[in-house]
Amino acid sequence: MGESLTAFELLLDIDRRCRLLAADLPLQETRLQSWSGIGFRIAEQWFVAPMGEVAEVLHEPRLSRIPGVKPWVSGVANLRGRLLPVMDLCGFFGLGLSAPRKQRRVLVLDHDELFAGLLVDEVLGLQHFPLHSLDLSPPTPLLSAAAPFVQGHFQRERSWAIFSPFALAQAPGFLDVAL
Repeated sequence: MGESLTAFELLLDIDRRCRLLAADLPLQETRLQSWSGIGFRIAEQWFVAPMGEVAEVLHEPRLSRIPGVKPWVSGVANLRGRLLPVMDLCGFFGLGLSAPRKQRRVLVLDHDELFAGLLVDEVLGLQHFPLHSLDLSPPTPLLSAAAPFVQGHFQRERSWAIFSPFALAQAPGFLDVAL
């Protein structure tokens, strides 16, 4: 009969055998780097906004109309005690105002001093793209009014234009809401 091992020696032997059978982790260089964003649709155009530029996504809230503003300003909502002005992106881009639908959502933008909601036709959730597939040219076709806010695109089943809400927030026309 062989010598008996102490409990500690038995654990060391199990550890040694496990390490021999364990698979190595992939090297840092071999891991696929990905880009993530919030996918959304305006009319027939598909966009994706960088994760860091969208604070949250809401169902279309109940809005109070604001007199004396451009028609694409949908109104203002109370979001946890903060007034959230909501802008209809279809109307802002000159496509006419969106028709009310259950799919419509509001992308909340909370950047520097600006707190606003962007009303979109549909949100398609979190989208992940391999970073190597990033194309810095604008997709074709692209809504011409959206072009200043697009920073490239990804191609997967369809073209996903990378839309920057921060760039939109800095556009002078976006903040000029008075009639």
